[in-house]
Amino acid sequence: MIVVTSGSAYLDVDAYAGCIAFAQLLNLQGLEAKAISSAPLNQSISQTLRDWPVGLDAHHATEHDHFVMIDISDPSHFDTCVDAQRVVEVIDHHPGFESYWQQRLGTRAAIEAVGAACTQVYERWVEAGLFHAMNSSTAALLATAILDNTLNLKGQINTARDQQAYAALADKAGLAQDWPARYFSECQTAIEHDLPAAINKDLKRMDAQLPLPRVIGQLTVWNAQHLLQTQRATLVSTLQAHDPDWLLNLISIDEHCSYLLVGSPASAAHLAELLDVTFVEQLAKVPGALLRKQILRAAVNSQTSH
Repeated sequence: MIVVTSGSAYLDVDAYAGCIAFAQLLNLQGLEAKAISSAPLNQSISQTLRDWPVGLDAHHATEHDHFVMIDISDPSHFDTCVDAQRVVEVIDHHPGFESYWQQRLGTRAAIEAVGAACTQVYERWVEAGLFHAMNSSTAALLATAILDNTLNLKGQINTARDQQAYAALADKAGLAQDWPARYFSECQTAIEHDLPAAINKDLKRMDAQLPLPRVIGQLTVWNAQHLLQTQRATLVSTLQAHDPDWLLNLISIDEHCSYLLVGSPASAAHLAELLDVTFVEQLAKVPGALLRKQILRAAVNSQTSH
């Protein structure tokens, strides 16, 4: 059995959709595969998506299974069921572990600078000549994951590959023109319903060697201004409970920007230099929006340039 899975801390829509779609592809190719995860689903997987007739499989990994990792390549954050020695393929777009996996897996390690891992998964379907066999719900899931990860195809991380993938998938799924607004608004409603839980489901602890706050949270909403005005104290207290050295990246899709909120003046100073942004009272507004993975990439690049 091939187990297609992702990280241990939480499952976002890119990992969720990617695991489901890649397991379906493997099964169509005659390889027995299951998409599983022991991680909690975060708010990027809205109730509408959870209600669609495709989802994760019920399977407990055994010592005989092999693993395909989607949307993750750092072994220290793999799902708890994964034996890294039995990983046979990695499909990811986060930097940092390219050489490690290429040495181990060669061409079966695809760690690329695209906006969404689901773009890579879509391309695997096309390369296999099986895109015609993809069901509409799977296409809708993949398309939505690309929307989420590329910030409605407007983020700095968005590429021509993501745009092409989204166009093909949205057409196959029959998604309406207003789907992005409906999807991101639904996510925001769920986030505001339990803000601390939403933050806790999308936190990452950074490598101590990187010039970044130790904990970075990320929320993607349709419009962030009201959230900041009415619930800033909750945002601060939730992050502060994890570590005094924190950053929250609050992505505002409709405004096409990111708000960076930090826990200390020292963090604000480091990030101002790293990202060329200006903080006022430990809050910075970044035009064009920014993803956590881009912040991580900037930190990695700053180290290699010294």
